[in-house]
Amino acid sequence: MGRLVYLKNVSSLKLDGEKCSGCGTCLQVCPHAVLVKNNGRVGIAEPDSCMECGACAKNCPTGALSVRAGVGCAMAVINSALGRQASSCCCIVEPEENTCGSNADKKQSSSCC
Repeated sequence: MGRLVYLKNVSSLKLDGEKCSGCGTCLQVCPHAVLVKNNGRVGIAEPDSCMECGACAKNCPTGALSVRAGVGCAMAVINSALGRQASSCCCIVEPEENTCGSNADKKQSSSCC
């Protein structure tokens, strides 16, 4: 299976590189490996994989990360677990790299998160 991504280009995740100390705490708490460390610096590698849970921002000792927690897929998962019918899943499964496929091959899933 390919990697999970959420709604394209809507993530509220932001990184202030000037504030980042490179400690890597955010890498340890991110459930979807959205962030990476390269040459002692943290960067956002997979912004469309961010479920906007807020773990990175809450655990960043320098305040370098910000995200509007509660607006993304994490909220859809919580609403679904609570039985709220108005919520829907917000993610799709992208095809594996190096495979032929179009956007039609992407599948929306209600249990993806």
